[in-house]
Amino acid sequence: QVQLVESGGGLVQAGGSLRLSCAATTQAFSSYAMGWFRQAPGKEREFVAAIGRYGGNTNYADSVKGRITISRDDARNMVYLQMSGLKPEDTAVYYCAATTSLFGWTFDGTYDYWGQGTQVTVSS
Repeated sequence: QVQLVESGGGLVQAGGSLRLSCAATTQAFSSYAMGWFRQAPGKEREFVAAIGRYGGNTNYADSVKGRITISRDDARNMVYLQMSGLKPEDTAVYYCAATTSLFGWTFDGTYDYWGQGTQVTVSS
């Protein structure tokens, strides 16, 4: 069982930056691939970024490439989402998720565990 708790969301002006954090409670954190998803009001949840086990491969949605960086610290059981150049369309609840799967990281059905989400609001 993995518990995930996101933090770091808030209100920021367009062009600003935020760093989201996700704390995982598990003794096997390094064995999980980690992903970030987001859901805007009235829209389906969408993939943002993922990072493989042991800090391996990363994958980003086209809409965030060049503006968002995912990273992990296995010693602290943490995964981060550094966001810059934020746009109003980035406004959403951001969710952290964990999976043991080696594939399909862009699909939310691949993930076994989810956090409760943290709100990011970007004002124009």
